[in-house]
Amino acid sequence: MQENENKDNYFKGRGAQFNPNSKFDKFKVVREHIEGLDEELLEQHKTEYIVTYPKTIINKVDSPDVGAAYSMNPYQGCEHGCIYCYARNSHEYWGYSAGIDFEQKIIVKQNIAEILEKQLSNKNWQPLPIMLSGNTDCYQPAERKLKLTRSILETCLKFKHPVGVITKNALVTRDIDIMQEMAKENLIHVMVSITGLTEETRLMLEPRTASYKSRLNALKKLSDAGIPCGTMVAPIIPGLNNHEIANVVEQAALHGATSAGYTIVRLNGAIGDIFKDWLFKNYPDGANKIWNQICDCHGGNVNDSRYGTRMRGEGKIAESIRMLFTIAKRRHMGHCKPFVFNLDAFDYRAGESQLRLF
Repeated sequence: MQENENKDNYFKGRGAQFNPNSKFDKFKVVREHIEGLDEELLEQHKTEYIVTYPKTIINKVDSPDVGAAYSMNPYQGCEHGCIYCYARNSHEYWGYSAGIDFEQKIIVKQNIAEILEKQLSNKNWQPLPIMLSGNTDCYQPAERKLKLTRSILETCLKFKHPVGVITKNALVTRDIDIMQEMAKENLIHVMVSITGLTEETRLMLEPRTASYKSRLNALKKLSDAGIPCGTMVAPIIPGLNNHEIANVVEQAALHGATSAGYTIVRLNGAIGDIFKDWLFKNYPDGANKIWNQICDCHGGNVNDSRYGTRMRGEGKIAESIRMLFTIAKRRHMGHCKPFVFNLDAFDYRAGESQLRLF
């Protein structure tokens, strides 16, 4: 498949190449373009961090497709810039675009650990695994300096509360010291998302994520430290990375992963136009084929909100992907036992003064 050789009008280092209007905008704005590039993008290319102090931070997950009871997101928006990311749509609720704004305007929940401690100190709180993150990556570049995710893990260790982590960033290994302590009581499970093994594709698909090699090495370090971990081959984009499923599962297993999952890409809301623009700029010769195969997996559309089918798709292409993944997982991880979180160690009194011991 031939890639776009003309990168003169390409906004390098970002996934989205424009800012679509938000569905909540009262007025639609049309900007002048300079040589095919949005002038605003050229002028405002740096990432901006917007500090907030929310009153609540734990989200109840109602979707039966996700497999988690709660989620928590220390950041809204994500500098990783994954072009397919379903979380882009949520940025519109904050008054920003799902396009380049999602990658440039990062909302930071500065007091998240403090609010979490208050929640876990409630004697009526029922401990169920909290997923970091259900929306944006908790180990995106901002985390290196701000350490909000680390503070969440410290709080969960203090209360012995179960946590699941999913990330594309090798920065996750920084917190092995905390995770090791949590792993001793089955309170932590980490999923590293790996969409392929071809770096050229990653640089366009997920421009500011860790390299695939770094992610595999992160799995190895986590596994060697006794931390239960697995991989998400997600999302699978038919015609683009589905041929790498078996190799990803094999390599993940060789690096210590004991579980694996997958989803098929779905392009809901504003993501459809953002992805299509990216697709035709990067893969002009194969774009129509890829687009049509995505549609084939979702009943003729690129978007799908139906529980039960939205994550896995339907039709012949979706079925072939399911079979390929199932065979690879059985071959390389069939001997692995499923991880079970410990819900019995939780102690809501952990936040109280040490004086209560005397």
